[in-house]
Amino acid sequence: MVTRFMHALGGFAALWAVVAMPGAAGKGANLDLHRSPFGTMPNGQAIDLYTLTNRHGMKVAITNYGGRIVSLLVPDRHGKMDDVVLGFDNLEGYLGKNDPFFGALVGRYANRIAHARFTLDGVEYRLAANDGENSLHGGLRGFDKRVWRPRPLAGAHPALELTYLSQDGEEGYPGNLNVQVVYTLEDDNALRIDYTATTDKDTVLNLTNHSYFNLSGQGHGDILKQIAMINADHFTPIDATLIPTGQIESVAGTPLDFRRPTAIGARIDADDQQLRFGHGYDHNFVLNRHGNGLALAARVTDPESGRVLEVLTTQPGVQFYTGNFLDGTIRGKRGVVYAHRGAFCLETQHFPNSPNQPNFPSTELKPGQTYHQVTIFKFSTTP
Repeated sequence: MVTRFMHALGGFAALWAVVAMPGAAGKGANLDLHRSPFGTMPNGQAIDLYTLTNRHGMKVAITNYGGRIVSLLVPDRHGKMDDVVLGFDNLEGYLGKNDPFFGALVGRYANRIAHARFTLDGVEYRLAANDGENSLHGGLRGFDKRVWRPRPLAGAHPALELTYLSQDGEEGYPGNLNVQVVYTLEDDNALRIDYTATTDKDTVLNLTNHSYFNLSGQGHGDILKQIAMINADHFTPIDATLIPTGQIESVAGTPLDFRRPTAIGARIDADDQQLRFGHGYDHNFVLNRHGNGLALAARVTDPESGRVLEVLTTQPGVQFYTGNFLDGTIRGKRGVVYAHRGAFCLETQHFPNSPNQPNFPSTELKPGQTYHQVTIFKFSTTP
C-alpha cells in the first residue's frame, strides 16, 4: 500500500486518437492505444472506447463508462483470435436494464452487504437495497454506472488510467473517495489491473472487475466442460439470500472443492444446499495465501480451444460465479444469444458483507491510508 493517488489530471484536453511509442524503451517497448466513439449518455456526454494492443496482437477494449472491459481478444492453441468476454457492441446495451454488470469496474463495495446497512465508528450507514433487502455491487448507481476520466499512460506497455471522485454520501457511503484504476496490457498476454484509492473520512471499500469469461469465445455455448482450479481450502457459506453466514468452512467433501482441476459442470447440479442457494456456483472462496503479494487464485482451461486463464491477485478472496442467471434473453456482441451458464466470473475481492462480519478481513479505509490491490488476468494455451 505504497502507491500514492495521482491528483494531476491535466493535459487531457488534447484528446488522443492513436498513441504509438514503439521502441523508445528498448526491446519489447511498444505502446499502442486507440480511442474511438462508443456512444452518448442521455445528458449528451460522449463516451469512448479505448483499445490496447500488445506486440502479440492481443487486444483489450475498455470504455470509460463504468470502466468496463468490453472485449478481450486472445489466441487459441492455433493462434486464432477470439473475444472471450461477454458484453455489448455499444454504450446503449450497457445503459439498458438487461446488463448484469458485464465487464464492470465494481464499487464502492463489490458483492453484497446484508440488509443494505453497516455500522462504522458507531454510525449506521444505510445503502440502496437493490438485491432484495441487500445492497449489491455498490447500489443503484455504483462505479459501473459512472463516467470515469481517462488518461493514457506512457511506458513499455499500453496502459489506461481511469480516475473518479466518489463524493461523500454517494450511494450512502461516507467519505470523499479518490479512485484510480490502471489497466496495463503486458507482452506475456497478461492484463494487469491496479486499484488505488484514498479517502478523507473513515469508509469501507471493496473493488473488483466483473468480466464474464467464456474461453471458447463469447456466445459459444456454455462453460460446463471448461476445467477450473481454485486455490482455496475454504469458502464462506451463504444463506438463501446469498449473504455469507459468517462461517468459514472447508471445501473438502463438498461440490465446491476445486483444489484439483475439475470440469465446472461436473457437480454444478449436485443435491447440495449451497448450490441450491446459489443456483449453481456463486460463492466466495478464501484463497490460500502466504504474505501480501500476488498469488495464484484460479486457473481455468478450455479443452476445446486450448485457452488457459490464470488469475493472480493480492486480494484475500475470489467470487466464482457461473452465469446462473443468464437465461438466453440477452443478445450481446454481434447479436449472439448468451445461454444459461454461458460464462464464468472470477471476481477477486474482500469477502462479501465484511463490514458486518468482524471475523472477516477488514475493508475499512481511513484518512492517511492508501488502498492498493492488484489483479492479473493472464492468458496462455495448452498444446
